[in-house]
Amino acid sequence: MEPARGAPQGSGGAEALLGELEARVQDVVRASSWWERHGVDCAILALSLLALPSGFLCLCSENVLVFVLGITVLGVCHYTLTVKGSHLATHGALTESKRWSRIWALFFVEVCTAFPAEYAKYGHVKMHHGHTNVLGLGDSSTWRLPFLNRYVYMFLAPLLIPIITPLVAVERLSKAELGTALRGLALVSLGLYSHYWLLLNVSGFRSPCSALACMLVTRSLLAHPYLHVNIFQHIGLPMFSRDKKPQRIHMMSLGVLNLPRLPILDWAFGHSLISCHVEHHLFPRLSDNMCLKVKPVVSQFLHEKHLPYNEDTYLARFWLFLSRYEEFMVQTPPITELVGLQ
Repeated sequence: MEPARGAPQGSGGAEALLGELEARVQDVVRASSWWERHGVDCAILALSLLALPSGFLCLCSENVLVFVLGITVLGVCHYTLTVKGSHLATHGALTESKRWSRIWALFFVEVCTAFPAEYAKYGHVKMHHGHTNVLGLGDSSTWRLPFLNRYVYMFLAPLLIPIITPLVAVERLSKAELGTALRGLALVSLGLYSHYWLLLNVSGFRSPCSALACMLVTRSLLAHPYLHVNIFQHIGLPMFSRDKKPQRIHMMSLGVLNLPRLPILDWAFGHSLISCHVEHHLFPRLSDNMCLKVKPVVSQFLHEKHLPYNEDTYLARFWLFLSRYEEFMVQTPPITELVGLQ
């Protein structure tokens, strides 16, 4: 693959490009209020926490529609806290205070998501963001399950995410230092047991099995788009080798894709995981709302410099993966060679 005409080649040109883009984005950030930088996303997370009691109370009703409403409220709130909240907290995008960033990471990642915060930060921030689409490092290979066929993977496997997540957490914590392991186990257990206890004592479930079944349903409500989004935005795009990876701006513009805005996913997952994923990979410490605000600046800049700005629809990616599942999810992806950029 050769760079587009007009795109500066070599590390010096790439660093200059990234520096110019960073300057433009910083101008937007400096001109933004606290509400724009952090407040909007904090308000969404606060509303999700405040909506939880209504969801549990709706499950008390014998009316089917009210019961389904309760399941929906709890499911959407769960994904807002575990995906959007954990993602922003892991990147330190909820607050400028390091201490509060640490507290929010423990709450959203360990209590709400049932996963160790340290491993989430290492796997996502250090590996995935630091080595985006580099084979063996940040190539999203953890999402590949080659022993599953396309229909099982795309339609059934997402339902197992609520079960697999705490099991993986226990496996990771078994290798951690004693203090970290005990803290993580305590916080993960607190989150899971609180959900279970509230279903029994507030929602009025009469048996442990029915409460556990309700936990599984609410925690898998948006599991399908969660799994799909994680593979759609990187797999199938250019992959790079460890020793010949391009400079950061080329890596992110080539190896990341934006989906269009989808209201329910924008709310529950956040703009940085849906319509502003390119912006998020370039500026990972920006909040969801700020990624949305700088999106026109980033897209205009990349187009001006003749750099890729990948966009596609959810359905288009879905049918692409379903038709080329073997190529994308089973076989080892080919390495992209960028002439003059590596």
